[in-house]
Amino acid sequence: MSDVSNPPAAAPGATPVQARLTPGMVLRHFALLLLFNSAIAVALALPAGKPLGEQMVYAQAIGLSIWLFIDFGRLLLQPDPRTGWPHGPRGVALAVAGIVGGFVLGTTVGDAWAGRSTWALWTAHPQRLAGYVAVGLLFGVMGSLFFYARGQLEFHRAQQAALERDATLARLALLQSQLEPHMLFNTLANLRVLIELDAPRAQAMLDRLIAFLRATLTASWAQTAHALSAEFERLADYLALMGLRMGERLSVQLDLPNELRGCPVPPLLLQPLVENAIRHGLEPQVGAGRLEVQARREGGDLLLCVRDTGVGLREASPATAGTGFGLQQVRERLHTLFGERAALNVAPANDDEGGTLAQIRLPWPALAALGQEQNEGSTSHG
Repeated sequence: MSDVSNPPAAAPGATPVQARLTPGMVLRHFALLLLFNSAIAVALALPAGKPLGEQMVYAQAIGLSIWLFIDFGRLLLQPDPRTGWPHGPRGVALAVAGIVGGFVLGTTVGDAWAGRSTWALWTAHPQRLAGYVAVGLLFGVMGSLFFYARGQLEFHRAQQAALERDATLARLALLQSQLEPHMLFNTLANLRVLIELDAPRAQAMLDRLIAFLRATLTASWAQTAHALSAEFERLADYLALMGLRMGERLSVQLDLPNELRGCPVPPLLLQPLVENAIRHGLEPQVGAGRLEVQARREGGDLLLCVRDTGVGLREASPATAGTGFGLQQVRERLHTLFGERAALNVAPANDDEGGTLAQIRLPWPALAALGQEQNEGSTSHG
């Protein structure tokens, strides 16, 4: 009695669903089979007043034999890689052969334990033997149909999960593609102003922009994760652009510990926070200011902090408050990838220097899983 599936064709462009047999699935299947066989033994023994122990041996021997016949037999018939089952006529033939063969083998094992021969009833009591065979085959068919329905349900659940994952990746790609033009338009607007005021600095800024775009567009937008070091490198390119425009008014400090450089994070996660810190915090103030970007491990989380010493949230004027587009996109991406396990918090910095502190908290186990998915996706596309 095994999981049987006859799957529909996958949707075009969908992630193919592959059958994965894990030790946990085998143990759950085995435990469920033992429970099913035990229920059959009780149903046969109690009403007829037969010894429960003897009926239990027969039920377990027959049920496990059918399971072994079908599960080992399907490996020889080129099963569908998505479900592990040879669907179509071959699957039906395997189920019938498994039920009959398992019944014969299980009955023989039970007879050896009980010290008698069920097949001897063929001449003495053919009706009783026919009844035993009919009951055994009936329960075999019932068990096979149960596991067939269970296999169908598991396949459709896996298929739905794959479709939801594809939809999530498409949504993330859309959000990321929206962030790229947002940063580009802001930079081009600043470049336009600088051309009129200082042409040489505008040319240097344009060179920096070209280098930044080359590095950004080289990476695939389909990526759901890259190393935290790559995220900091993009920030360094962007802040170099801002440094050309703001000059000595902008002081930058990037703090990335070596042990966190390879940590996988969603691309362009910190970019909107840094843009907000400059545009709405540091640029509106008259004097110089400092921008700090820090990554650190805090318990079971990765904490990413963007701190500026600008005008702060309370003193920001309506003209510099912005639309909140960048923060909204970051929150949506965090929710899409991590649900409620991740958070973005923006609040006034609690020290004498003032300014704003933005913090992203990411669950460490989910980041490891994100990096593994990215590696598997790269391998499958390679």
